[in-house]
Amino acid sequence: MPDDVIGKHWFEPMAEHMGSAYLRYSFTKGTVNEIDFIIGQLDLQQGDRVLDVGCGPGRHSHELARRGIVVHGVDISQTFVDLAIENSVTGSTFERMDARGMTFDGEFDAVICLCQGAFGLMTAGGHDMDVLKGIRRALKPGGTLALSAFNAYFAVKYFESAQFDADSGVSHEATEVRNEDGEVMEVDLWTGCYTPRELRLMLGKAQMNVRNIFSVEPGAYGVAPPSLETPEYLVIAFASPFQPEGAC
Repeated sequence: MPDDVIGKHWFEPMAEHMGSAYLRYSFTKGTVNEIDFIIGQLDLQQGDRVLDVGCGPGRHSHELARRGIVVHGVDISQTFVDLAIENSVTGSTFERMDARGMTFDGEFDAVICLCQGAFGLMTAGGHDMDVLKGIRRALKPGGTLALSAFNAYFAVKYFESAQFDADSGVSHEATEVRNEDGEVMEVDLWTGCYTPRELRLMLGKAQMNVRNIFSVEPGAYGVAPPSLETPEYLVIAFASPFQPEGAC
């Protein structure tokens, strides 16, 4: 697996190559459906403050801002942050930040982390937990979270072109991405995959309570119980009161 340290991540060169061509991929076309569903699940209201972790070029942030929600997006890719700023909507702001080192403190009513935006891309041990703990710190008491994660069952059952490491739970795929001019770049994709049980345990350790886990796929968010048949799970959770490390 690639070396993962703060400020260095395998995703950055790929994002730099794709640029705005990222938004041509089919999995980015369901933004309105995804935001419609999340607004309902998190009961978001105009004026609420939302943190978009791993915001990419800002498609979810922009859609939320169009609904009157105040959004701050963070992403490790400066290229994606620049695109998000270039297309920013009133009420949306963006900055480059590594999700493993977020320092927000009780500033947000809700957090979204979608489409493997930071969570699931942290292949080194423990870094996905670092992301979850940073998310928890960013939330106000009782604040809510919508987080998507790759479905480990689906990966084992259907990912014929990828190799799944049963020990780490990471799927590795060699593929190609294209930039705006159609130029090809060969890349390795490393994605952490999870079961609902693992997600509940991790969110609990990060001092968040899981309310629901739904089976979803991009552009088709809805109320469906966890299954083996969709590529992603969507976790809806809320911040529980902080307890000292090791407290029962």
